[in-house]
Amino acid sequence: MSQPITHRYDFVYFFDVTDGNPNGDPDAGNLPRLDPETGQGLVTDVCLKRKVRNFVSLVHEGKPPYEIYVKEKAVLNLQHARAYESLEIPTDDKKRKAELKKSKGNKAAQDAEITKWMCKNFFDIRTFGAVMTTGVNAGQVRGPIQLGISRSIDPIFSAEHAVTRCAVTTEKEAEAQDGDNRTMGRKFTVPYALYRVHGYINASLAGQTGFTEDDLDLFKRALDQMFEHDRSAARGSMAPRGCIAFKHDHRLGNARADQLFGRVAAERKGDDGLPPRGFADYDLVVDEAKLPEGVTVEHWVTA
Repeated sequence: MSQPITHRYDFVYFFDVTDGNPNGDPDAGNLPRLDPETGQGLVTDVCLKRKVRNFVSLVHEGKPPYEIYVKEKAVLNLQHARAYESLEIPTDDKKRKAELKKSKGNKAAQDAEITKWMCKNFFDIRTFGAVMTTGVNAGQVRGPIQLGISRSIDPIFSAEHAVTRCAVTTEKEAEAQDGDNRTMGRKFTVPYALYRVHGYINASLAGQTGFTEDDLDLFKRALDQMFEHDRSAARGSMAPRGCIAFKHDHRLGNARADQLFGRVAAERKGDDGLPPRGFADYDLVVDEAKLPEGVTVEHWVTA
């Protein structure tokens, strides 16, 4: 693999949804998440990270060093135990203490090796970080890439659709209703919304987890293609619309992120008073004039 990244990045990512629910809220009957004060739609960082994980798993077929730690039905303690087994360290605390005493080993150094093994093998750990202190302790890692909450540019409208089914589950149910089962259900969609999210890549943390230039290229590819492999009737049509990244020469950065983010805007075209119904209703504007010294602009994703 390539070397850990040495530059800090701050980026703005835009994506949209048409006739779909980008992130249902289980506490609200799976309605699209929204800010109750402004009516703007919300998508959690966890939702986007799940799509990145799924894409990486498809590309590399779940093989090291691109395994995925947080995945459906994964038993996390078994993953931790793999690190112990590979490093020939007992998972039983008493046995481990006895061996360390006999060999005059250093437990802190051994703990670091366990965590390093997890980072090396699992893409999402060295990218997003993980708490691996449950049961079989593999440490805790703060990942170099952090995402905020995505927020729609304009308020969203949640459309509600009644759905029915004509099939029945059992013969008894068919007889009771003379074969006419009209079970009702509800489906919620957003007609259209353009979302914006801010992301941060910390070069110092990348050095600690081993997040490399190759990992960064894979992450960029995921931002561009992850929706292509996450299609469903519930999510409608989702697509990336732009990712503007600010690259810093210094690993600690050359300017504040909020100042750089202020240079990026999604502006509505015209003023017809109608709600937006497509990306064509917006202009993405990036002010690249007189950037702070040591900062350059990269376009990772284009519409």
